[in-house]
Amino acid sequence: MSTETQELRGTDWEQKLIAIRRQLHQYPEVAYEEFETTRSIREWLTEAGIRLIELPLATGVVAEIGGKNAGPVIALRADIDALPIQEETGLPYASTIVGNMHACGHDFHTAVILGAAFLLKQQEEELPGTVRLLFQPAEEKGTGAALLMEKGALDGVTAIFGLHNKPDLEVGTVGIKPGALMASVDGFDIEVEGLGTHAAIPHAGIDPIVAASQIVTALQSIVSRNVSPLENAVVSVTTIHGGTTWNVIPDKVALGGTVRTFQEEVRQKIPGRIRAIIEGVAAAYGAKVSLRWFKGPPSVQNDGPLTKLAAETAEKLGLQVVTPEPSAAGEDFAYYQQKIPGVFVFVGTSGTNEWHHPGFTVDERAIAISANYFAELAWRALKGG
Repeated sequence: MSTETQELRGTDWEQKLIAIRRQLHQYPEVAYEEFETTRSIREWLTEAGIRLIELPLATGVVAEIGGKNAGPVIALRADIDALPIQEETGLPYASTIVGNMHACGHDFHTAVILGAAFLLKQQEEELPGTVRLLFQPAEEKGTGAALLMEKGALDGVTAIFGLHNKPDLEVGTVGIKPGALMASVDGFDIEVEGLGTHAAIPHAGIDPIVAASQIVTALQSIVSRNVSPLENAVVSVTTIHGGTTWNVIPDKVALGGTVRTFQEEVRQKIPGRIRAIIEGVAAAYGAKVSLRWFKGPPSVQNDGPLTKLAAETAEKLGLQVVTPEPSAAGEDFAYYQQKIPGVFVFVGTSGTNEWHHPGFTVDERAIAISANYFAELAWRALKGG
C-alpha cells in the first residue's frame, strides 16, 4: 500500500478502532438479532464514504471499496453475532445486555475489518480491483455464511479472506496453514425407547438407561477403531436425559452430541457407524432406538497459493508467522471456501481465556495490527489477480 495511508495508523486511528470494538462489546446481539450492530456498522461505513450494497438481509452488511480500475473482486469477511453467555470479565465496557456476551471475539473481528476498510478507502482511486466487505450474521448458528451466499453477497468474488482471534497466540503473531484448519461440525440426537417399570422389578421392563449407557461407551470405538490413526475425528456425547424419580425405570432416554472431522471421507463414514452401533446395542437389550442427524458447516480448508500469499504478507509487515494446530471448533467460513478459494487466518490476541468462556478477553493492541494486515493482504491479492 502507498505510504499516504501511514497517517491513518497513528494513535487516533487505533483509538477509533478500539472505541468501535468497545461499543460493539457493550451491546452484543445473538444470531439473527444483530439489528443495532448492523445499524452501527452501516453508519461507520457511510461516515467513511464506503458504499453499501443493498441486499435483502434483516441483519448483516455488505459493502464495497474500489472498482474504479479493472481488476478482480476479493472479499474480506467478519462475523458480527454474540453468544448467550453472561459476561464475567469485570471490564468497564462489559456487556450491558444481560445474558449476552461477545465471548468469541466477533466484536474484535468486526473492528479489524472496519479498520482495513478505512485504510483501503483512502487508496480507492489506485485500488487495482474491488474489495467487498462481508459483515456476516449468525456465525454461531453456522448458517449466516450460507444466507449471505444465497442473497448474492459472494457473486463475482474470486477469493475471500477471514480471521479469528486466537487467545493462545501472542499479539503480533498470526497462525497460517494450508489445508484443514478447523473441523466440520455435525450433531446428533439419539432416543432410546425401552419399557418403564418399578426400579425394584427391573426384569418386568426394558431399561433404556442401561442401554443408553452402553451406547455412550460404544460410540467411543468409532474414533479408536473405525478412524485411521492418521486421520482426525471427535465423537462427543454431550447431553443425556432420562427418568424423573429414584424408584422408576423410565420408558425413554435421550442423548445428544457432536461429531468433528477434518477429512470429508471420514465425515461421510461416521453417521453410518453411529447408526450401526446404536441399533446393535439397542437390539441386544430389546430396546428401540432412533437417530436424528444435523449436518453443519464443513471443514475450513485453506487454499495453498492464497495461504502462501497470506504468510508472505504477514512476514513483510514484520509479524511472526506460525503454523497453528488445527482446531476442532467449527466455522461457517468453510461454506465460502466450497465456492471460491479462501484463507482463514488465526490472529494472536494474548487472551486470558479460550473462546466461549464468560471471562474471555482480547488484547486490543491486536486490532490495529490486524486491520493493517488485512488491508495489505487485500492489496496484494488484487495485484496478484
